[in-house]
Amino acid sequence: TSYEPISASSRSKAHLKIHFLRLDRKIDDKEFDIPQVDTPPTLESILNETDDEEEPFVLEDPSLLNIDNIDTHSYDTSSVASSDSGDRTHLKRKKKLRDSFSIHGSVIRLSLLKGISAQIVSAAVSTSFPLISTSSLIAVGTSHGLALIFDPNQALRLCLGSTAVGAQYGAISALSINNDCSRLLCGFAKGQITMWDLASGKLLRSITDAHPPGTAILHIKFTDDPTLAICNDSGGSVFELSFKRVMGVRTCESRCLFSGSKGEVCCIEPLHAKAELRDHPITQYSLLAMASLTKILVIGLKPSLKVWMTFPYGRMDPSSVPLLAWHFVAVQTAVNPVLAFCRGDVVHFLLVKRDDSGAIHVTKQKQLHLHYDLINFTWINSRTVVLLDSVEKLHVIDRQTQEELETVEISEVQLVYNSSHFKSLATGGNVSQALALVGEKACYQSISNCGGQIFYVGTKSVHVMTLRSWRERIDHLLKQECLNEALALAWSFHEGKAKAVVGLSGEEQKRKAVVADRMVEILIHYADRIMKKCPEQGKIQVMEQYFQDMVPVIVDYCLLLQRMDLLFSQMYDKMAENSVAKGVFLECLEPYIISDKLVGMTAQIMKDLLLHFQDKNLMANMEACIVHMDVTSLDIQQVVLMCWENHLYDAMIYVYNSGMNDFITPMEVRKCEAIDEQVIMGNKLLVYISCCLAGRAYPLGNISENLVPLVKNQVFEFLIRLHSAEAPVEEEVYPYVRTLLHFDTREFLNVLALTFEDFKNDKQAVEYQQRIVDILLKVMVENSDFTPSQVGCLFTFLARQLAKPNNTLFVNRTLFDQVLEFLCSPDDDSRHSERQQVLLELLQAGGIVQFEESRLIQMAEKAEFYQICEFMYEREHRYDKIIDCYLHDPLRKVRMRICKSNYIENLDEISFPFLSPFKAADLISIHFSDQIEQIIQNLEVKIAKRFVAYCKHFVICCSREGVNQDLLQLSPSVTEQFIELLCQYDPEQVLETLKFLESYRLEETIQIVQKKQLYEASSYLLEKKEDIHSAFLVMLEFLQRKLSILTSEDESSVEVPSLKAIEDTLAKTIALCQRNSHKLNQQQREALWFPLLEAMMSPKRSSSSTVLGHYSEFLKNLTMQVLNNMAAFISLPLILQRILQDPVYGRGKLGEIQGLVLGMLDSFNYEQTLLETTTNLLNHDLHWSLRNLKASVTRGLNPKQDYCCICLQQYKRRQETSDQIIVFSCGHLYHSLCLMSKECGIESKGQIRWTCFKCSASHKGGKLSEASSELKRRTPVSLSQVRLKLADPPFGGSESLLDPQQAQAFDQLCRLYRGTSRLALLTELSRDRGGEKHGLLHVSQGDSALNSVFQNETFQLHLTPPPPLLDD
Repeated sequence: TSYEPISASSRSKAHLKIHFLRLDRKIDDKEFDIPQVDTPPTLESILNETDDEEEPFVLEDPSLLNIDNIDTHSYDTSSVASSDSGDRTHLKRKKKLRDSFSIHGSVIRLSLLKGISAQIVSAAVSTSFPLISTSSLIAVGTSHGLALIFDPNQALRLCLGSTAVGAQYGAISALSINNDCSRLLCGFAKGQITMWDLASGKLLRSITDAHPPGTAILHIKFTDDPTLAICNDSGGSVFELSFKRVMGVRTCESRCLFSGSKGEVCCIEPLHAKAELRDHPITQYSLLAMASLTKILVIGLKPSLKVWMTFPYGRMDPSSVPLLAWHFVAVQTAVNPVLAFCRGDVVHFLLVKRDDSGAIHVTKQKQLHLHYDLINFTWINSRTVVLLDSVEKLHVIDRQTQEELETVEISEVQLVYNSSHFKSLATGGNVSQALALVGEKACYQSISNCGGQIFYVGTKSVHVMTLRSWRERIDHLLKQECLNEALALAWSFHEGKAKAVVGLSGEEQKRKAVVADRMVEILIHYADRIMKKCPEQGKIQVMEQYFQDMVPVIVDYCLLLQRMDLLFSQMYDKMAENSVAKGVFLECLEPYIISDKLVGMTAQIMKDLLLHFQDKNLMANMEACIVHMDVTSLDIQQVVLMCWENHLYDAMIYVYNSGMNDFITPMEVRKCEAIDEQVIMGNKLLVYISCCLAGRAYPLGNISENLVPLVKNQVFEFLIRLHSAEAPVEEEVYPYVRTLLHFDTREFLNVLALTFEDFKNDKQAVEYQQRIVDILLKVMVENSDFTPSQVGCLFTFLARQLAKPNNTLFVNRTLFDQVLEFLCSPDDDSRHSERQQVLLELLQAGGIVQFEESRLIQMAEKAEFYQICEFMYEREHRYDKIIDCYLHDPLRKVRMRICKSNYIENLDEISFPFLSPFKAADLISIHFSDQIEQIIQNLEVKIAKRFVAYCKHFVICCSREGVNQDLLQLSPSVTEQFIELLCQYDPEQVLETLKFLESYRLEETIQIVQKKQLYEASSYLLEKKEDIHSAFLVMLEFLQRKLSILTSEDESSVEVPSLKAIEDTLAKTIALCQRNSHKLNQQQREALWFPLLEAMMSPKRSSSSTVLGHYSEFLKNLTMQVLNNMAAFISLPLILQRILQDPVYGRGKLGEIQGLVLGMLDSFNYEQTLLETTTNLLNHDLHWSLRNLKASVTRGLNPKQDYCCICLQQYKRRQETSDQIIVFSCGHLYHSLCLMSKECGIESKGQIRWTCFKCSASHKGGKLSEASSELKRRTPVSLSQVRLKLADPPFGGSESLLDPQQAQAFDQLCRLYRGTSRLALLTELSRDRGGEKHGLLHVSQGDSALNSVFQNETFQLHLTPPPPLLDD
């Protein structure tokens, strides 16, 4: 075998392979340019040599492929590596940390298998080979037909085959090892297959006839059944190989599963189950997945061959590689296999299940969409997959979240591609072009996975990729000095949120404890590191910023781990070495204290924290922390003193309440000199009192339930004390209540009101309420220090309490009268509005029941409390008095709100502008109908801007029911003036207003709307004027204007109209043409429709292709809409002729008008079919009617006797020549002269209609006129009359007509239709359609509508044909 040097470009194209040399073959040093050495290295020395690395590297795992050391319970993952073969030169390159790296760390480790790679380096020839790995072996195939078997320590155990076999069979193109590692299958480039015993190294089978000759083996794979294997050749066929041993002779039977003639298969993957899943019910089917160039197939080999699923790719890049991969995944509570397949940038996941009946169901799972094309897909465990893209980058993906955990470039591996086998170069290249194109990127045999490891074969090396354990990932970040990222990653392990976790097994609490211990070690290291790297020189701000970035991390993670002992011992001691670090540490505790996440602080820490805040003058922060601390371990006296000195009232109250259970002392506050401090303290006291009386702790939380009654009683007793402690002689009674009332009367009373709501209705509570009410009255009513507003607040509070249904309070009514006298005192003009507002609030709160209403109104009028008067008048429905209040109230503008306009008749016109337009219009339309025009003129002069609003409401009121229409006849000038203003202020309402109004002149109104360019309104008026053509031209101009703006190339022009607006305008224009086409002749209809069609087609001629491209489909749809509507009024030939004459469509571009023409032809075909069907029905009905009429009238008549029924003489004896013999269908026979004498004949249109004398109604009732009219109405009788001509006497020259019996028989014949004839129905429909006008169906004025066949209650539509007439 000859060797040719391979360039780098050839390797990148993946056209050639590496050839492995036999170990006993002598290598020519000159040929391969190998330098001379004194002592050649041994294989052991090569395997054990160390790399000279620039940076020290800690070995991560002690052995390679040592399955005993794999943690099989660590999320179904494992992590093993070589102890002495890690080529970690890629770690020397410092790279910027990526987001996924900072979140997940380094997830995978790529290591060099130096022992195996040394074999490739010694060959020094770029050839490719397949590789297969198991738990205990690695098999490598060479281009010389040799198979090299290595153990887990990379020692060469077997060299199977020979160069002679390689010369005959070619290179090994595929390998497969069975589950127990006892057999090896080798597929060759020339199509042969061999089986080897891996225990003895013997050749067991050499198979040459398993598949068509001249094709290479692309894949060969054992199934879980060691006697069954699958192979796939370069012809795209798939074969099943069944191994048997009969009478000591090993045989192989081949069965074709898929023929390459039906679509070439380029990837196969049997389902393999782990030892613990061998009893899974789905394994009995021996499933096999196959990927052809067009679809995916899943078949079952057992118990019989069956196709379970096919899935087509759809459109794909022909050069993309189909990929398949099975893995058992736990979904909900069951473990089932999932098939991952992809071709291109989308990965599909299919869940395969077996139901109770034994059928297999395939369910689609969530797809994985990528931004790169894949050439390899590998499951590393049930949650993590490793993808290799076309630019040789590895992507580690979490399957559930589809998050990319890490990306690693492996171009340094120099991956080998299997192109030569896919092109079948060893057999002459007899493969399809599609398969050869896929083979350009195929690397199926260069990548193998086993036990959570993935092996990659390069031209000069073999690498193994494994997942790092959780400790290794953390340590890797620590070596990169990424301590924050390491802590974040460790916390994700602790919380169970990390991805691709390896090495954490056992119960949750156990795993958390292990991770927590590691985090503690990192935190201690972190603290030491930040103290060592503290900037010693520079500004203090630099040091503060440094510690503010570092120290919170320690505090956060210690609290997350709930390690208070670590935080307040080791960590605090380390931070205390630096004053700045100590301060930052203490400040970091604040948010946790405030959120109650930090409890159980030591007394020393709390003391240091308060002193630090005091030194930094952070009083607000200190107060916020104190109210969340357990202050029992502090010096309470010192804390209280510090709170008083710094005005920390919340903290002071909290210390007294929680530290000493004292709720009274905080209310015995010292007097503050500063006004601001007094306001702050007063507000806090009000809130504090409210909390105490409601059973809540201040400033947050709740008082202990056993203390609530005691606290309420203590607070009430304190408030109602007659004198304070150590009170001076001049102190007034009830100082605490008096002080709070003076501070904020309303809020203090609100506190009491809330407290009264919470009180239970027991005797003690009632006594407390009545007692405090009496105190309030005594303090405020008997003292002149309170303002009217404060007094009013008191009585408003009392009125609300008295208005409650379960009220138990008693207040002397005389006090309310005194308050009324006080508030309505006419001698006191000060605070007039305040006193009025207070009284109004008192009345609205329910205090009105405490007063006599007549006296209240009298005093309010005397005091000029017009709002009080309005309130009282509204209760009495005296709306006229309310208007007086509005007019006379000097505090408000004249803003008359008409509440009951029936009482308003004498208002001044100047008041109208201040009313709402609707109310004013309502008032004028009812009470000032004779002065409408004068009022409108005044309004127009004074407030022209609101004139249109008034006019609009006038018009509405004028049309309303209950208004005298005779008095509201607006003059045309007023209406036209209103329309003109409406055009200016509200043009969108003009058209609807014109349809509503009638009192305007058409010519003048048309000029108004045309001046304002209101096209739709102008068109409506012109149509109303019967000027159809002008109305159409206005709408056409409006439409053309919108179309020109739409297709204009000037982007800076006016605003482009919306497509919806253009479509609406076209619809209105079409409706105009449809309404009027019925009353126009052909020429006039063409003058409407053809310009409209031209307007829709013209944009295509005048616009550029760029502009038109955006709206081409839209314009085509509109044109089609015009054609469909005009086809009902214009003949199709004329329409087609006009279209074909258009320059745009006249240049042979049939495709542009294909849709238009086809649409018209569809309409033509439909109408032609309808016409033919109608004609056939009418002809059938006419033929049926005439045939039955002919049968009726040609039937012979048989007289019952041979004499005349009138003269009783035989008809033969009469010899008068003018006499005729009349025979009726009833059998009666008469002489014509006898009938004439009895007035039984009526002459009509030169013929005589005869009636039977004996059977006619005239003989019975004596009313021949009625019978005559009945005969006249029976038009079918005239068609059925029979005239008998007698050639010989006595029959000569005689003729006869149908008598009433014959007419009755004819009516029975007509009723054979069992309904109205189809001719009558069509006639009625055509008559109704002719009555359409303006798109509406109008009923005619006569009785024809009532006589319509559709008005008949018994009308039924029968679709069955009429019955045939039986011939007698």
